[in-house]
Amino acid sequence: MKKIMIASDIHGSAYFCKKLIERFFSEEADLLLLLGDILYHGPRNDLPREYAPKEVIAMLNPIRNKIVCVQGNCDTEVDQMVLNFNILCQQAHIYANDRHLVLVHGHKLDEKNMPALAEGDYLVCGHTHVPKYEIKEGYTYINPGSVSIPKESSCPSYIMLTDKFYWKDMEGNVYNELN
Repeated sequence: MKKIMIASDIHGSAYFCKKLIERFFSEEADLLLLLGDILYHGPRNDLPREYAPKEVIAMLNPIRNKIVCVQGNCDTEVDQMVLNFNILCQQAHIYANDRHLVLVHGHKLDEKNMPALAEGDYLVCGHTHVPKYEIKEGYTYINPGSVSIPKESSCPSYIMLTDKFYWKDMEGNVYNELN
């Protein structure tokens, strides 16, 4: 069984990227699924804690072979020039632990503009910065929230997929066990 970490919306925060990488290694995760918005904070967000995109680059590039990433609305071709893993895919498909995960950021493809899904798939989105898990007709919607700029009173968070999905705060505490 693989241990898969799912995270979104780092937005250039060296502080929270460091916490995420620490959690990645302490969880002994096999793969890190990033749902976009890696380096830039965007014009609608305040600067995240310790905004330092160059430090985020230096933390993520060494584990590039363990990262699958999709493009967020704040990710650009310039970002791709400094990151050593692909960040410009609109969607990715991962089959792990008897689950088919369809990864998108959520700004183009989401619950309103659906990517192709099969019965029982998991649509895994970021973008809203709000954690969500909802069983829909034919698929399950999952959003890990934001690593660095959580919204709607949520905390900085990620999801671990092992036998189940586990929402965790950045200290590794489980605050919700899913399915």
